[in-house]
Amino acid sequence: MSGILRAWSLAALCLFTTAGISADAAETLRGLTVRAAARHRPVIIRHVREGAASSSNWSGYAVTGSKGSVRDVTGSWVVPSVTCDSGTEYSSFWVGIDGFNSSTVEQIGTDSDCHSGSPAYYAWFEFYPHPMFTINNLPVQPGDLMSANVHYDPSSRQFTVTITNETAHQSFSTSTRVNNAQRSSAEWVAEAPSSAGGILPLADFRTASYSGDMTTVNGTTRVIGAFGTSNVYAITMVDNNGNAKAVPSALASDNSSFSVQWVSAGP
Repeated sequence: MSGILRAWSLAALCLFTTAGISADAAETLRGLTVRAAARHRPVIIRHVREGAASSSNWSGYAVTGSKGSVRDVTGSWVVPSVTCDSGTEYSSFWVGIDGFNSSTVEQIGTDSDCHSGSPAYYAWFEFYPHPMFTINNLPVQPGDLMSANVHYDPSSRQFTVTITNETAHQSFSTSTRVNNAQRSSAEWVAEAPSSAGGILPLADFRTASYSGDMTTVNGTTRVIGAFGTSNVYAITMVDNNGNAKAVPSALASDNSSFSVQWVSAGP
């Protein structure tokens, strides 16, 4: 199926995300499956200083602004291929608004996971703390170029999340309102997702390459590096002992491209 796949109306999304969703109800939502086992939560900061931060679950870049200043974020990445042993591990790649210094995250992306030793690739969206949904009708394969956008419309007070597989020429988009969204940060992230038991093991994705990364803050759209060191954070993912799990590169000369290098699965 090509073109933009509209999953449901705003009313239906609000109903299911606020009241929860049963397995039977999930079957009625065309092309979507609720996933409660792995979720994409706000950053868990271990240490922060000007221009850099370490986190237990994120690696990548964040641009911060005042409350209500962030309106749009755009980025692209190449779906990484995972190296699997016999275990189950996870790695997520997304763009989003909020989560670096707030308790909600409006985000859309892809996963490159290992399920009992077998690679699994899929797209998803999440309006954290509401459930995560996989997008079954959008194909995802290693090497595919994905682009994504999260946009806030002040007139409707809705967030719209959109993801496009540029390689397969297929897209998905959906919208909803999010209570308590601060709109105070934009992110481009490789993440170790979390379950009820904590942060999950990080799958060996080797390298994730991001490009075309920009955001709109206070009405002005710029690439990451144009916001200055006081508002831009390079985030390194670390384990419980402070050792690196995933490390972002410096921004390229275009100030919008970077890569994240996998180092270890954790803990």
